[in-house]
Amino acid sequence: MRWSGQRVGADPEGDAALPGLERARVAALPGHLRTVRAPEFAGLVFHEVLAKSALNRVPGESSMPFSWTINPYRGCSHACVYCFARGSHRYLDLDTGADFDAQLVVKVNVAEVLGRELARPSWGRERVALGTNTDPYQRAEGRYRLMPGVIAALARGGTPFSILTKGTLLRRDLPALAEAAERVPVSLALSIAVGDPDLQRSIEPGTPSTRARLATVAAAREAGFAPDVFIMPVLPHLTDSPAQLAALLRDIRDAGARSVIYGPLHLRSHVKPWFFAWLEREHPELLPAYRSLYPGSASRAPQAYRMELAARIRPLIRRYGLEQTARDRGPRSAPAAPREPERLAAAPGLPAPTLF
Repeated sequence: MRWSGQRVGADPEGDAALPGLERARVAALPGHLRTVRAPEFAGLVFHEVLAKSALNRVPGESSMPFSWTINPYRGCSHACVYCFARGSHRYLDLDTGADFDAQLVVKVNVAEVLGRELARPSWGRERVALGTNTDPYQRAEGRYRLMPGVIAALARGGTPFSILTKGTLLRRDLPALAEAAERVPVSLALSIAVGDPDLQRSIEPGTPSTRARLATVAAAREAGFAPDVFIMPVLPHLTDSPAQLAALLRDIRDAGARSVIYGPLHLRSHVKPWFFAWLEREHPELLPAYRSLYPGSASRAPQAYRMELAARIRPLIRRYGLEQTARDRGPRSAPAAPREPERLAAAPGLPAPTLF
C-alpha cells in the first residue's frame, strides 16, 4: 500500500468517531485522522487520512498509455456491481462488496502532497491519469473538493494529465481544467456503458444517469475539450445487441464525443461473487450463459465472444464517426488510449481500464 509508514495525526472523539468494532476496524488505517458520517451523505462513511504520497507509479511492463496515477479516494459510492477496483479494499481489511460502496477513504491532503512531489527536481513531467482505479468525481468530491487542488498542482507542475469519470461533478471544474489546458495537455473522458435507464440504475446505483453524463460530454465539448467516451464494460446479453450499441453510440456522437473506446466485461475473482449475486437477483435467466462465458476462475470473456463483439461494434463506431485516429495534439488533448483496451486486462499488475 502507498500509505505504509504513515502516522496518525489526530484521533478525535465524539460524533465523528465510530463506536465499537467498526471503529477498531478502521483505527489501523495508516494516516487515519477521523471517521465521519455526514447527514447529507446517508449511508456513506468517510475515513479521512493523511496520505504519504499522491503519485502512484504504473509498473514498467504495463501497456497502459500513462506512467503515473493519482487516486484521491479509495472505495467508490458509484457502487457499480462490476467494478474491478473492489479488490483494493482487501488491503484495508474492508470487504469488496458493501464496504467498497460505503466505506470511503479520503486522502484529505492529496493536493498538498502532490504539489511537493511535482516540485522535486527529479520529476520528469510524465503523463498522470486520474480515474483509473476509483472515480475522482464520485459523490465524496462534493464534500471534500480535492480535485481543484489536484488540477492546480498538476498545471503548476507542468504535468500533462487525463481524467476518466462517471461523475457529472466534472462540470464544476471545467473552467479550472480549461485554464490548466492552456499550460499542459489535458484529456477528458466519460465512462458511459449502459443506455437503458432501468438497467443503469440497477447495476450502477450510485452514478449519475446516462443522460446526465451525455450532457457532461456536451459541456466538456462546449468548454473547448474533445472528450472521449469509454463504453466499458459491454455486458454480454444485457448491453451488447446491435440495436443497443447503435442507440448508445448515436447518443454519444450527438453529445459531441471525439471517439469511443470499448471493452467487454472483465470479472476478477474478487468481483465475480458480487456480480453473480446481482445477476441471480436481477437476471437469473442469464446465469447459465454467464457461467459459460466466465467459468471457474476465468476473468475475461472468451476470445470467440470478444471477436464477435468486435465484429458487431466496430462497424457501428465507424458509422457514427467515433473511431480513434491520428487526432489533434493541441493543448487540450493527450495521447490516445490503445485501440484494443481488452488487451490491457492481461497487463501484469493492472486491471482493464474500466471504472468503475
